[in-house]
Amino acid sequence: MKILVMGGTRFVGQSLVEKLLNQNHEIDIFTRGNRPNLKGTNLIKGDRNLKENILNIKNNKYDYIFDISGRELDQTKILLENIKDDFKRYIYVSSAGVYKDLTELPLIESDPVDKNSRHKGKFETESWLIENKIPFTSFRPTYIYGPNNYNKIENWFFERIVNLKIIPIPGDGNLITQLGHVSDLTDVMIKCVNYDKTKNNIYNCSGDKGVTIKGLIFKCAEACNIDKNKIQLKEFDYKNLDPKSRKGFPIRLSHYQTSINKIKNDIDWEPKFNLINGLKNSFENDFKFKINDNIDTSSDDQLFKS
Repeated sequence: MKILVMGGTRFVGQSLVEKLLNQNHEIDIFTRGNRPNLKGTNLIKGDRNLKENILNIKNNKYDYIFDISGRELDQTKILLENIKDDFKRYIYVSSAGVYKDLTELPLIESDPVDKNSRHKGKFETESWLIENKIPFTSFRPTYIYGPNNYNKIENWFFERIVNLKIIPIPGDGNLITQLGHVSDLTDVMIKCVNYDKTKNNIYNCSGDKGVTIKGLIFKCAEACNIDKNKIQLKEFDYKNLDPKSRKGFPIRLSHYQTSINKIKNDIDWEPKFNLINGLKNSFENDFKFKINDNIDTSSDDQLFKS
């Protein structure tokens, strides 16, 4: 099959493309070309925000389109309005960050969205796909982690743990959060195209369980093979901070957990990674090769002053 991947050279894209190559698909990767593409793929350099760049693939026929880099509705419209419309499915990476903060957890796909969210372009895209009857499947992951993660999620904690630095913790550390391994996400993205039930559907996709922030820190220590009793935690007052801001702390300062029952039921899928195995996978296959004892913790000081 001929597949177009929008953004396929790092993290989620790299995991996805490696698996598609193992299935012997013909793959075009459309990116700005700032990073090398994987051997066996065809790199198409361009800015997806520019119609003239998208027109370079106007006459190409694709069976499936996987969109990892789309954040705003206009990016999807420029793409889908200027290429052949006979593809079988458009698979879109959205975000669980679209939901409103609710007092009942876990969040399900029918829960209300926050129209002021920084991810509002994601649910606007989903709504446009539905309105225009475009065959699609959209996934709303929580925090994605795993090898090659360029976002400071697990690595933020790893850095402080291996260097025995004081780790800021919001309040008593009992806020609930949720992580999902990158390999589980890309597995389900590929698998969904074999199920008609997933067409024109939106799914949460993450790990099976939530975890408290304190619990996450201790699991990160276990992944680093560091005794949790050596970990120094220092509380900061988070209640006057923007709960969705990640400038000082790597995850949101509110409860954040989704249900993944819908996708599990629709395609008989289970995550392969529980949290501790996923963290060990991330540490052993990525972080331990780039341990740096000169980390900048100046933003931590600002948290303690909050």
